Amino acid sequence: MNIKKNSIGIVGSGIAGLAHAWAAARAGSEVTVFERGDKARGASVRNFGMVWPLGQPPDLYPVALRSRELWLEFIAAAGIYHRPGGSVHAVDRDDEAAVLEEFARLGADLGYECELWTRSTAEARCPGIRRGVTRAALFSPAEINVDPREVLAVLPAFLAEKHGVRFHWSTAVTEAGSGWLRTGGGQKHAFDEIFVCSGHDFESLFPAVFAAAPLKPCKLQMLRTVPQPGGWQLGPMLASGLTLRHYANFEICPTLRAVKERIARESPELDRFGIHVMASQDRFGSIVLGDSHEYGRDIEIFDKAEIDELMLRELRRLYDFPDWTIAERWHGIYAKNPGGAEFRAEPLPDVHIATGVGGSGMTMSFGLADRFFTQRLTSV
Repeated sequence: MNIKKNSIGIVGSGIAGLAHAWAAARAGSEVTVFERGDKARGASVRNFGMVWPLGQPPDLYPVALRSRELWLEFIAAAGIYHRPGGSVHAVDRDDEAAVLEEFARLGADLGYECELWTRSTAEARCPGIRRGVTRAALFSPAEINVDPREVLAVLPAFLAEKHGVRFHWSTAVTEAGSGWLRTGGGQKHAFDEIFVCSGHDFESLFPAVFAAAPLKPCKLQMLRTVPQPGGWQLGPMLASGLTLRHYANFEICPTLRAVKERIARESPELDRFGIHVMASQDRFGSIVLGDSHEYGRDIEIFDKAEIDELMLRELRRLYDFPDWTIAERWHGIYAKNPGGAEFRAEPLPDVHIATGVGGSGMTMSFGLADRFFTQRLTSV
């Protein structure tokens, strides 16, 4: 397919920028990406690497599944590490089990593919679940685990080789206007169209738009264990009952309210830091653990030991790994649009801002970029 604009400049080589580069290149455009660092170092490499369609609300679930299709296409072409084992929400409270039962019933009518498991089934298929604590579990086959560090290293090479996308590394964009970009060295580059996909950092280019945008910066803390001994395998990616209050798909369940109220009453410290616990396994066998959510003025440059301790408290209560030795700790900051799946603006003719995918960047970026270019093509 072809689009009107044939020369596109993209600011930012995180997953959102690369998703737009891929979608534009597939649509027939000549694409150039500018990245201020020598590689992507932001939130796109500081996450679980979870492609998690299940977590999307009904109206966005098809977009998430389209994103998954594109992930599988890229995985097959590039030969990167991935675990296609799906996900399991394993819960240990009766009110959380009620939410899973309700979602399994309601979600089926909305197109969600999922299966309710008993404790024995969950324990048989999920080596990482602590024995004797699970009340119920919800399995979804759609989720894929990738290594974000590998993805952000390999995807640019894939785009360059397969689609002719050009990259300018260690090149900061200092100014953007209709039809042009100016970089830190003073060079001016001409394009038919520009996409700014630099997360919350777009404030430096369009401060007025940023100030008026409904975006909230969000900080997360995460941990990684040492590689597990003897080739031990986690199985499906794991999520707990705490995640029910975090993912929008469960909002269709009236029983969720009781879970939220009980957690707020019993464990206000978890709500204070937006903690919900999940686990995935990377390509080296380490277990990636997290995470937390602090917003706006609550964000500090220093990580909080209290958050790590609370996450580990909840993780150990539900999961059981051979080796809990923590090898790495880090944080990431991303822009979240509380009112939608993304934030888009056109501050100048043919200059687009595309950001605000929040914690769903790995899941949604491919699908959202594909939807944008497909919808524009069909409207021509």
